Amino acid sequence: MVSTSLSPLPVDISRIRREIQELQPTIVELRRRLHQKPELGFREHLTSELISQKLQEWGIEHQTGIAQTGIVATIHGDKPGKVLAIRADMDALPIQEQNDVPYRSQHDGVMHACGHDGHTAIALSTAFYLSQHRQDFTGTVKIIFQPAEEGPGGAKPMIEAGVLQNPQVDAIVGLHLWNNLPLGTVGVRNGALMAATESFRCTIQGKGGHGAIPQQTVDSILVAAHIVTALQTIVARNVSPLESAVVTVGEIHAGTAVNVIADTAYLSGTVRYFNPALGELIPQRLEQIIAGVCQSHGATYKLDYQRHYPAVINDAKIAELVRSVAEGVIETPLGIVPECQTMGGEDMSFFLEAIPGCYFFLGSANPDKDLAYPHHHPRFNFDETALGMGVEIFVRLVEKFCALKS
Repeated sequence: MVSTSLSPLPVDISRIRREIQELQPTIVELRRRLHQKPELGFREHLTSELISQKLQEWGIEHQTGIAQTGIVATIHGDKPGKVLAIRADMDALPIQEQNDVPYRSQHDGVMHACGHDGHTAIALSTAFYLSQHRQDFTGTVKIIFQPAEEGPGGAKPMIEAGVLQNPQVDAIVGLHLWNNLPLGTVGVRNGALMAATESFRCTIQGKGGHGAIPQQTVDSILVAAHIVTALQTIVARNVSPLESAVVTVGEIHAGTAVNVIADTAYLSGTVRYFNPALGELIPQRLEQIIAGVCQSHGATYKLDYQRHYPAVINDAKIAELVRSVAEGVIETPLGIVPECQTMGGEDMSFFLEAIPGCYFFLGSANPDKDLAYPHHHPRFNFDETALGMGVEIFVRLVEKFCALKS
């Protein structure tokens, strides 16, 4: 991932059309209403109600109750043509907000700490603008309001429910407000943008006993310690240095007393990678290492390996379209960041496996306003100037995509 300064940039909003600049206060109001009522995955009932209420008020055709709380709005241009989907996630995180702002979360222990309230406000405002300017684009736009991105994942059940059908979607785009980039930047690239996310949980079964008589035992803590160390050789010695991958043990539990050798130890962790080919190598080597260490110490194990989201891999043609549009909206010294990547994961990947598309980052950090805390932090917040930029980019993508020849 390219390192960029989070110093505030001189942002010129003159490239944002007047109607969208005038819409900015409404976008901010929508975002703040959503921020006050955050909801966890598949529980976004108030969020869905607000979205549906606004779409109905604006006369926009939509379906509710998809994959429990998901919504799809459909907007037709004046003439038939291609179908572009815009995806926005709606869910929040189980975090107690620490921001002292008038619109802080009213739901104890739940917070929009990743910008999904902004994504929803941008998509909803895009729907409004397009519904008022149908003469400016051909074809159809489907705006997908998706639940449960933070887990357990709402993209796949929405696809299974048919959101990419009737009419058949030709391509899909989505954005993530990104506090790792300063306001006035866009991170877009062809190929892998975000990593596949997988996890493992392992129970080591040894033989407990007295801490002073170790020869009578099989020390599960010792076995687990060897496993934790050995797992680091997967990335160091089995993955090419030119590839990116992570194997992290984030949790380990064992033991009850200082003079007792524990008979069981529990450890869990996460696996991340960009190259889909590593999806077979890493879990295979992980189990081989666990099995080998356990056998050498006389222990046994139970391993549960879970695949969550595949890597977010952008289509070259749609990524180039996003880049060209962003260059027409964003005018700062840094501008477009073409090699922006993260080992974080996103279930937008399931949409990108199904159809061509592009997911991109919209810089939203502004340290001068104390708006640069990282994602999932209890003080996460972003510069709301980015909201209008997001709408402008989506609108231009619709207009440009629908005008493309097959």
